[in-house]
Amino acid sequence: MPNVTYDKQLTALLVIDPYNDFISEGGKLWSRLKAVAEANGCVPHMSQVLNAARKAGLRVFYALHRRYRPGDYETWKYIAPIQKAAWMHKTFEAGTWGGEIRSEFAPQPGEIVALEHWGSSGFANTDLDSQLTRHGIHQLIVIGLIAHTCVESTVRFAAELGYEVTVVKDATASYSDVRCTPRSTSTSRTTPPPLSRQNKSSIRSPLMTALYVGAERENRPGEAGVLRTAVPSTGPLSRLCSR
Repeated sequence: MPNVTYDKQLTALLVIDPYNDFISEGGKLWSRLKAVAEANGCVPHMSQVLNAARKAGLRVFYALHRRYRPGDYETWKYIAPIQKAAWMHKTFEAGTWGGEIRSEFAPQPGEIVALEHWGSSGFANTDLDSQLTRHGIHQLIVIGLIAHTCVESTVRFAAELGYEVTVVKDATASYSDVRCTPRSTSTSRTTPPPLSRQNKSSIRSPLMTALYVGAERENRPGEAGVLRTAVPSTGPLSRLCSR
């Protein structure tokens, strides 16, 4: 990983979708995330990074998925699969426990909650870019859920807009514990090995692997948007914010 430094005046932490339905026992989607989230310590690492960012005096922004409300999709002529699933399962339903932010990630006074996104990207059809720009933010540190949809879409969109983005690889999780492995059309899908004490620490979802590997290749000087190598949360965030 390159030696990345962060200017505190230009850097913000972006927290994506820390809903009970995702990361709390009893949440509608927790059973699908649980194996990966517990294997990489996603929730405690998210909390660690958030607390460190606050202690370091970084601005904190939230990019939250649309919380289902009756009437949201019923009259739509065209609806994307992710929105159809939210409608069917009433995921993150407004006014319910599942649609609330898990208590330890609740925004504090002065922290910015962008308009809710209807698809996967926290930037599409919201005021997130405007809020970041107005607050003079150029570097983003990203944590949250889930890796293969909202996190991926948001960080790629951010890079396209010119932000420098760092994903904390053990402060996110996905539905799958299958690694990204190239395979030809003539080979069949292999069954992933069961979780064990030996392989839990190295589990990455397909997206997290792609970000971790791909970001190293994309860190080229002079580019407007740079997707930094994903970094683990084990080092203190104050070390990242060195200026």
